[in-house]
Amino acid sequence: MKRTIQLAVFLFFSCNLFAQTNIHPTNAEAEQVLLGNFNPGDYMATTVLNHPDDIVAGITENVSANNMKEYLLTLSSFGNRNTGADTLSQTTGIGASRRWVHSKFEEFSSQNENRLIPFYMQFDQDICAMGQHRNVCAVLPGLDANNHSVIIIEAHMDSRCDTPCDINCDAHGMEDNGSGTALVIELARVMSQYSYNSTIVFMATIGEEQGLFGANAFAEWSMQNNVPIKAVFNNDIVGGVICGETSSAPSCPGFNEVDSTQVRIFSGNSVTTPHKGLARYSKLEYTEEVLPNASVPMLITLMSALDRTGRGGDHIPFNDRSYTSIRFTSANEHGNANAADPDYHDRQHTSDDILGVDTDGDMVLDSFFVDFNYLARNTVINGVAAGMAGISPNTPSFTAENEGGAISIEVTDDFDYGKYRIGVRHMGLDFLELVDLEDTLATTYYPSNFGSYFFSVCSVDSNGIESLFSNESFFLVTALGVEEGELEQEVKAVQLLQNRPNPFDEATLIGFFVNENISYQKAYIAVRDLSGKELKRIAVELNQGFNEVLYDHGYNVVGTFVYSLEVDGKILDSRQMIFAN
Repeated sequence: MKRTIQLAVFLFFSCNLFAQTNIHPTNAEAEQVLLGNFNPGDYMATTVLNHPDDIVAGITENVSANNMKEYLLTLSSFGNRNTGADTLSQTTGIGASRRWVHSKFEEFSSQNENRLIPFYMQFDQDICAMGQHRNVCAVLPGLDANNHSVIIIEAHMDSRCDTPCDINCDAHGMEDNGSGTALVIELARVMSQYSYNSTIVFMATIGEEQGLFGANAFAEWSMQNNVPIKAVFNNDIVGGVICGETSSAPSCPGFNEVDSTQVRIFSGNSVTTPHKGLARYSKLEYTEEVLPNASVPMLITLMSALDRTGRGGDHIPFNDRSYTSIRFTSANEHGNANAADPDYHDRQHTSDDILGVDTDGDMVLDSFFVDFNYLARNTVINGVAAGMAGISPNTPSFTAENEGGAISIEVTDDFDYGKYRIGVRHMGLDFLELVDLEDTLATTYYPSNFGSYFFSVCSVDSNGIESLFSNESFFLVTALGVEEGELEQEVKAVQLLQNRPNPFDEATLIGFFVNENISYQKAYIAVRDLSGKELKRIAVELNQGFNEVLYDHGYNVVGTFVYSLEVDGKILDSRQMIFAN
């Protein structure tokens, strides 16, 4: 019930999304860059550094944990960064916070030939009794005169206590979300030293805690003005490593457990969406460009759901407008934000979300709740993924056909890159394998097992950098067709597929394939425990081809469950799935 009330409050505030008016950048020059109305030569660095080796080395070597500690100390000093807090004071409140972030962007611009353009994305909306609000942004113009695509690295800078509009509490918001804000500021400093084909936007949003308002304003303005957003990297709660008594599922293994080597990526629900593709791309770039030389290897976990259960982040307004977007979040969170519960003792959404404590009484913090080295590693993961996407070649298209269990694939490439990678997935969210093509546009893939396979393709430029992957094509392999004597399985009109992932966290995706149009009245996915008790019934439509639904089980339960496809009261097929957290 408590979770339902919290979600209802979020939805109450979100209903005001359509009240946003007068959305506009405050800097005319920045606006023209976002619109693609600029000459890249006007923003050309004296020495152009855009080779991937330079960018990767620059990000991995120059991202500073100490810098982000200093950013967080300053953000903490503003006291309360609530969306409705003081805008006039020079030392406290949201106004002082915004001006400070803007000043950091100006400082970084002056260090890099004024190529980074700071601005505010301003909008009018009644939030916490305040009528006008500003995201703090900086735009780095891209080099490509023919393709003014935009990549956004964002985090929300506003903070809150229990009550969404409490402007008087000490809402330091160090994990949520000073950590993400520090990440954006540091990447603006480091990445603006280099050049990218795409335009890069660094953004600290406002109004996230009351309903994702700042991100919604930027996404809405972009849609209204046809801004070609290529990718959005949202960072929310990315510096904490300690598990609270509570956490928003799926999260912590237990109170005070520490995880400083894992980060989670959430993205749009279906496994075939471009959002999941961007998550896989980010993990691939880390694995190939950073991990071989990493002093502390990081585990990147791709999550099934759009976000944690009952929660939301600033990637969602972009997701809702079909802009490719993902969210980075720590493996462990200190609380589920339900601070209204009298039994709630965690830090998130309270005055205790502080940077650290002074344990020896010398008035200097010496024990920290934000792990600066962990935050720096997450910053590198973001920066390298965004940087490689920023210089990546164009994405090709492809066709594929199932020829008796062997999948023939042919790439269509108008840019003649000559190298390509085929991403193959089978049962999980990650790639099963990558197939490299060179000096050929065609290949045949031979699956090793029956079941569902997903294929996507990217181009590879002369520097070995991949484009973002194409949309996926799905094939249900019912006959391997490789070994003589292999028996073909019966092809049913509707076939239920194994859920993904399995075992799963709090949510999993259940797919089914409709081979031919059938007449029916009602169809459902029914989930039961092993005793036969029905836990959930999800209405589905039997559209020809691949179909998929998200089953959100919740958290803190383990066991084996059975899911069935039922059509007009008849069970067509059933499979088992394992809930592991």
